[in-house]
Amino acid sequence: MRVLLDEQLPRQLAPLLVGHEVRTVQQMGWAGLTNGELLKKAVAARFQVFLTADRNLEFQQNLRQSESLSEIESRE
Repeated sequence: MRVLLDEQLPRQLAPLLVGHEVRTVQQMGWAGLTNGELLKKAVAARFQVFLTADRNLEFQQNLRQSESLSEIESRE
């Protein structure tokens, strides 16, 4: 599964997701993009999961348009 880690999550999380292809927003060169731009790029790059700590994302973006991308919110 292709997983994208949002920029506010620790990069050290990536190697813990064994068995998945994990990239960070920084690795993709997408740091600083708005949530809308980031989601569009993630879908275009065929990521299947977007792991974030942004609790407002579901209220800011229409996630139904990104049916190929699942958003998982990290609870601290």
